[in-house]
Amino acid sequence: MAPSTRTRLTGAMVLGAGILLGLLGPAGELRGEMERVRASDDRRGFVLAASGRRFVPWGFNYDHDGGGRLIEDYWDAEWATVEQDFAEMKGLGATVVRVHLQFGRFMDAPRRPNAAALGRLAHVLALAERLGLYLDLTGLGCYHKADVPAWYDALAERDRWQAQASFWEAVAARCARSPAVFCYDLMNEPVVAGGPKRDDWLGPPFAGKHFVQFIARDLAGRDRAEVAKQWVSLLAAATRRHDAGRLVTVGLVPWSLDRPGLTSGFVPERIAADLDFMSVHVYPERGKVDEALSTLKGFAVGKPVVVEETFPLSCSAEELEAFLDRSRDVASGWIGFYWGRTPEECRRDGTISGAITAAWLDLFVRKTAVLDHWVSGPARATAEQP
Repeated sequence: MAPSTRTRLTGAMVLGAGILLGLLGPAGELRGEMERVRASDDRRGFVLAASGRRFVPWGFNYDHDGGGRLIEDYWDAEWATVEQDFAEMKGLGATVVRVHLQFGRFMDAPRRPNAAALGRLAHVLALAERLGLYLDLTGLGCYHKADVPAWYDALAERDRWQAQASFWEAVAARCARSPAVFCYDLMNEPVVAGGPKRDDWLGPPFAGKHFVQFIARDLAGRDRAEVAKQWVSLLAAATRRHDAGRLVTVGLVPWSLDRPGLTSGFVPERIAADLDFMSVHVYPERGKVDEALSTLKGFAVGKPVVVEETFPLSCSAEELEAFLDRSRDVASGWIGFYWGRTPEECRRDGTISGAITAAWLDLFVRKTAVLDHWVSGPARATAEQP
């Protein structure tokens, strides 16, 4: 939605308030220069590298706006919108914003990155630094099929992997000097095909976007988990070649566990060695909070665990809160969604989706107010809602 149509404070006022919040710590003390984030020594959470203070990834996926546009669709002509959205996310209490970068916008050829896209990414880094926000940079997106280059789809598997490595080398090289990068997420919801050879690299669309992507279309007798391990190893090495020490993860679907039924091939135990923490996307279903928690525990394989996507998509806000409360003995970070509208704007639109989003944002703000205490509190203080 263009800034001129948004019923909110002016962009300058919102951005100014967000910058002020970025300069202040949780207790109101003046915040110094941003520190890099690393995994804690006990491998259960995160700390700021220089001071050793605990860091809680707590924030939003900024994957598209209210109209479904990806950030690359408007970050040139409507940069003020990005500034306002980031300031609002900061004002709501976020420490982390997950930005989804599209392969086709960042690569002009298998080994040739797009200089303009990298330049705009530098602006996003600078904005995050001003506000004191950390970025979960998720790459290789092919969310809009029409934007996927034909040459990319035509590549053989190993050539495609090399093009993906080139993407990450370019992004990591551009971001290496910024303290505002929390992590590099190699891909959103990758899958190794387990059945007959596929014709397409993308999974079925959800709400018009292809969030699931295949890294191999034909196993040709190979072990699925070994294929996933090799892919993670290649791309993690590509990022570390230019930004050693930065956290690396991959955004996994909940059906990645080595269990009967549908699986992704990305078995946590098999890929963990090349990752700094495990990221999983969990959307609890109504009446199945225990089941969601059981799934989450399967990703605790000796590395910190972040719930990188969650939302009351198939449950109530009360059940989502129960999941969050009871997940604290496993997870050390939680990231929901923000689509460019404040809680008040969501409530005013009079739709079911607006009401659900407002309930989520209200829950987020309520937890933010007591975040330090909440994270340290007993994980089973809240019973599952009926």
